[in-house]
Amino acid sequence: MNNTSPNPQVMIVDDERNMCELIETDLRLRGISSCWYTSVPEALEAIHQYNFDAILTDVRMPGTTGLQFCQQLSQTRPDIPVVVMTAFGTLETAVSAMRSGAYDFITKPIEMDLLSITLQRAIQHRQLTEQVQLLESHHTSASAFGEILGQSPPMRKLYDQLTQVAASDAAVLITGESGTGKELVARSIHSKSRRAEQPFIAINCAALNETLLESELFGHVKGAFTDAKGERKGLFVEANGGTLLLDEMGEMPVSMQVKLLRALEERKVRPVGSDKETAFDVRVLTATNRDLETAVSEGRFREDLYYRINVIGIELPALRSRGTDVLYLADHFLKQFAANESKPISGMADGVAEKLLSYSWPGNVRELRNVMERAVALTRYDKITVEDLPEKIRNFKSGTIFIGGLDPTELVSMEEIERRYISHVLEAVNNNQTQAARILGLDRKTIYRKLKLAEASS
Repeated sequence: MNNTSPNPQVMIVDDERNMCELIETDLRLRGISSCWYTSVPEALEAIHQYNFDAILTDVRMPGTTGLQFCQQLSQTRPDIPVVVMTAFGTLETAVSAMRSGAYDFITKPIEMDLLSITLQRAIQHRQLTEQVQLLESHHTSASAFGEILGQSPPMRKLYDQLTQVAASDAAVLITGESGTGKELVARSIHSKSRRAEQPFIAINCAALNETLLESELFGHVKGAFTDAKGERKGLFVEANGGTLLLDEMGEMPVSMQVKLLRALEERKVRPVGSDKETAFDVRVLTATNRDLETAVSEGRFREDLYYRINVIGIELPALRSRGTDVLYLADHFLKQFAANESKPISGMADGVAEKLLSYSWPGNVRELRNVMERAVALTRYDKITVEDLPEKIRNFKSGTIFIGGLDPTELVSMEEIERRYISHVLEAVNNNQTQAARILGLDRKTIYRKLKLAEASS
């Protein structure tokens, strides 16, 4: 006899009905639905009718034992994790259970808190395994946006934006944390635009001093400066008809910003050392990981230039906000580097997906790519293991905002809770005050003032 729910998650198998009812009641109170069976044949029949996330089975039962049940499941349904419970909590029994295909092992008398944690971990394990398999099955599907990969809601929103932006010729400011793929996005916009057959040129504005940057962008004539041994076209002229990406735009000196603004407004450039101007037809895209709105308010970036380059703004999502895209990308990089290294690596072992999903990825996609390249190079097995991941990922613990316990002496004021949450949001958005202001519903000056007041009173 059994109690069934319409969509059971956990199957309980024990020849003692009272034990089944006790566990079923306790799990229901903890938000875990379940059904129970008092024999293995009944349980095997039910597996064909329902989709279970985990199975909890006793070891010693008349007829087919729990260990034999495990062995059958490992052959027919290896996707369902099995937790074995027994009153004979010896090492030998535990080893036998694991060899029979069990996911975990728990002893009687049952500690319900421990059982709940074990089953929740088993359920999560199966869900993650299914997710990895789904991502692997979709791996070969071609992306409409080249090397930009991901299926999460933030990425689908980005794809819609890119499709609309590509059809325009307006200036685009691409913002996002370091490693989110700003140049890839710029290349995608170019490749889908009417300028796709013309040059795409990118320059890092932070890599050159002002003199060299001006020469690179506008060109120079022979003898314009010490090393100017000949005439040189600037990138605006070289990219004529195509697209020019000014990366790390937030690092451009203010004096150079004035010259760039004039060029964008007049659609002409004057090479260094020349008194003649050359017209250009270039779509200008800019990118930065800096908070340009704050830079404008602090006088570090010209407001008129900001509005000139920010006709359309595209903000790239951080990897930590993209959910299971982490696994999609990890699988992509794994296959890529395994092929490069000629190593027969088929996927990720147990536990790797959980670690990748729980990590905060401050370096975003670039960091994930580096981690997977390292893992492929170091692994000695046919799957990436947790030990192949860097220590900072293996031991990562997500941050929480502690507001005090039940002891009145531990409780904190509303001002302190507000200060902690503001700090938490700023950390989550890489100290981008404009983005934090949007999340918090405050202006940047208010955030700055509240943090200063909190520091002064501490």
